[in-house]
Formats: sequence, C-alpha cells, structure tokens
Amino acid sequence: MSDTTGKTITCKAAVAWEAGKDLTIEDIEVGPPQAHEVRIQIYYTGVCHTDAYTLSGKDPEGAFPIVLGHEGAGIVESIGEGVENVKVGDNVVAFTPECKECKFCKSGKTNLCGKIRTTQGKGVMPDGTSRFKCKGKELLHFMGTSTFSQYTVVADISVVAITDKAPMDRTCLLGCGITTGYGAAVITAGHGGIEKGSNVAVFGAGCVGLSVVQGAVKNGAAKIIVVDVNEGKKSWSEKFGATEFVNPAKDLKEGETIQSRLVEMTDGGCDYTFDCTGNVHVMRSALEACHKGWGESIIIGVAAAGQEISTRPFQLVTGRRWKGCAFGGVKGRTQLPDLVKDYMDGKLKVDEFITHRQQLGGINQAFNDMKAGDCIRCVVDMRKV
Repeated sequence: MSDTTGKTITCKAAVAWEAGKDLTIEDIEVGPPQAHEVRIQIYYTGVCHTDAYTLSGKDPEGAFPIVLGHEGAGIVESIGEGVENVKVGDNVVAFTPECKECKFCKSGKTNLCGKIRTTQGKGVMPDGTSRFKCKGKELLHFMGTSTFSQYTVVADISVVAITDKAPMDRTCLLGCGITTGYGAAVITAGHGGIEKGSNVAVFGAGCVGLSVVQGAVKNGAAKIIVVDVNEGKKSWSEKFGATEFVNPAKDLKEGETIQSRLVEMTDGGCDYTFDCTGNVHVMRSALEACHKGWGESIIIGVAAAGQEISTRPFQLVTGRRWKGCAFGGVKGRTQLPDLVKDYMDGKLKVDEFITHRQQLGGINQAFNDMKAGDCIRCVVDMRKV
C-alpha cells in the first residue's frame, strides 16, 4: 500500500477553465477512489483532436471547468472497495468502459457500454460527484479518464491492465487514436473487418486515418487510397502502406469530384471507405465513392454540434451502407491487451506515430503542434512540468 492510500493527493494538472482559452497548469486536489474506482498516476498522455474539439466549445457535451485528456497510461496508485480487475502497481491504460454486464456489453454487437454513460457524459464519477478540486472549485472529468492530470480517478470498468514491459509513452496512444482507426478496419468494417483483396479509401491521414491504413494492410487490402488536402501526408501514407494518394485540392480535373475519381480508380467504387475528418461534406463524398451493391462507408470522425449528414436516398437503396464506430469497435478490457501484445510482437506500428513530445508545462504547445500539418501525435510526459 502506498502512503497516499485513502488520502487526497495534490498534484499538477492542465485545467480548461473555459472554452476557447489555453489550458493553465494548476495545483489540483485529487480525492481518493471510492467503491469500484481506481486512482492512477499518469505517466504519459497523448493529445487528440477530441480534446481540442471539446476545448473549442463545439462539443454539445462540453462543460467547464474540466480536466481534459483521454489517451493516458500510468500506474495504479490505489484502488477503491470492490475493485478486482486491477491492483496497486499495475501498468494500465485508461479506455472506454466495458462492464461486461449491461445490455450493450452482453449483446456481442458493440463495444459501447451503457453502465456509466449518463454520469460520464455529465463529467462526473458514477456516484454523481467529482474527484477533482482546484481553488475551492470542483472540476469536471472528461470521457471518464481526464489524463491531463498527474493523478486521475477512473471507474474500474474503464481501466485495462497491460504488461509492464510495454513502454507507457507508446501504450498511451492505444487509449484512442491508433486503436480507433485500426479497429475500424479490422473489426467494424464488413463482418469482422476488411476482406482480403478489398479496395479501400481513407479520408484524412492523421493518426486515425493512418491507423486505418495499417489495419487495411494487415487484412490484405488490394488498393489503399488515401485522400488528404495536405500534400505532406503523401509520404506518411506510403510509410504506413497506402498504395495511392489523392489530393482533391490539386489532383482533380475540371468538373471532376473526388467521388468520381475514386470510382474510376477502383472499377466502379470502393469496397470500403473511412471518414477520419469529422467533415460532413467529406462523409457524403466517402459514401458516394462506395461501390454500388455492397460498398460500405464507416464514419469515424466526430462532427461539430448540430451538423447533419446528407445524400440522396438512392445511394442507399442501391446497396451502399453507412456505418459508424467509436474507439474502432474495440472493447477495452477484453481486446486492448491483445493490441498491446501485437505492438510488443512487432505486428502493430505505434512508435512511428510519435512526431512531437512535450512536458506537461508545454501542453498548449502540444495543441498547437497538433493543429500544424506535420504532427501525427504528440506525447506529453506528465511527470515533467
């Protein structure tokens, strides 16, 4: 048992006091874990577009003040009553919940878990309260994880124990981006993943899009076409296994759409397309680039509040399908350890995504890095301020 067990810990955290403003490094109080909760010392966290999306104020569930961050890895400092899936000292990744008991978990059809969804969406722990305080004010939790704090408290069903041989500055990225794209390709698409020989198009070559490419390569896709308006992403796409690259801003002929170009390149349309942009117009293009009769488009990107997708119903009547997934359809406690093993065995690229590094004190620069075109993922060392 650590000497902090059962006590409030004071530590550094990056706090979002209001939408559209930089995070500020504060001393916050992190309360001890209650029943079925785990307190984790976060060693490393990734910075994801979802964090920036909430910080921007466009997230319908976004509320402030809050501790953001959801790509975190660390070590269990203490556990609350009734916790059985992890123990003090375990290396862990915080992930989307999996209770294994609710209607969703038992369905076998989804990785979404309903057990703590309501409270998590409100930014509080399952008992309706927060474990974070700063300057006398309660801070909200984010996505049930809040990894931009040196210590965080999460529900036990959101904690995945992993091998202590895996470096945490890499495994943190399996908490969202890499897992989301890879899972979309090998789990969500089709009936359990892209089939060998498929033609695939991926819209957006950030961390998630490149992870889709990685999954498509693993499953033996024949053509993997990456679509991005940033020409610098061409070499990145090729590095991860894309066979072709199209920049709609410069490669299309007059009067040509990206849909018609992809249909021409794939003899009638793609078997699978993936939107990793969160742009509803791109989502339409991705669907309409699918092959008549069986083409499937998977939406991964999160659009801003109030945005809607549209297409002519005839696109669906003639056999194209629209699908979506969260966290790539990957179940945290059941499936995430296998991805860590694949990484350790050299079967899953993770190191290659890390282009930038920051310390906690440089977290606002990490957001700026992410918005610049040359950043795939920035990893923040939470123990250095």
